[in-house]
Amino acid sequence: MNLIGYMEERFQNLELIPSIYNQWGTGIHFCLGENIYQLKANEELNLKMFRVVYEQTSILFNELFEQNDDIFLVTNMYKHKKEKCIRKLKVYQPFLKCKNHLNQILVKTYPYPFEINKAEEYEMQQFSLLCKPRDLRVTELLKAASNEDFPLKPKFGGYSTDYPDVFFVNITKDIIFFIYDDRGCEVIALDFKRIRHLYEKYHDWVEEYKCM
Repeated sequence: MNLIGYMEERFQNLELIPSIYNQWGTGIHFCLGENIYQLKANEELNLKMFRVVYEQTSILFNELFEQNDDIFLVTNMYKHKKEKCIRKLKVYQPFLKCKNHLNQILVKTYPYPFEINKAEEYEMQQFSLLCKPRDLRVTELLKAASNEDFPLKPKFGGYSTDYPDVFFVNITKDIIFFIYDDRGCEVIALDFKRIRHLYEKYHDWVEEYKCM
């Protein structure tokens, strides 16, 4: 099974780009960081806030994914068309436990998905890997997704245009998990029953939800 075939069958018309929650009828939008500001009064990074975010994303991931689930790890890379293509090695290598998986990564190029001036000069490369959570350094992946706007490590490698977006697509449970940055994350599912427990257990983190 490939990513395109799975999405066409289970999540028709959904684009794997930021704001998956707004595109789908069943999901939860979580607010991260418990309203703690990212910077201290002296403008230094508030590492306490980031530790809270890391803990929250880890809890949510472990509630949604079991080590043996089949998942697609999907990474969107945004680039100027004239910019030299990046090797998939630089996209996934730091977060894979077994480097043999690098040979299984697929990539497809799409039009740039955001509204900006001269958008036609840019494009999106979408990398996908069919694997299991046990194959990944999940903690590092979650931190890198949360560290988007700040000089913290780990970070995703990428082009100069935009920070990469990473989606965890659980094809065993038909759930998609996306951390957009340190402020929040989105979970969508085919059936709200699959994620109802998150709403009930972590209601204080919920920004909004839909259960059509």
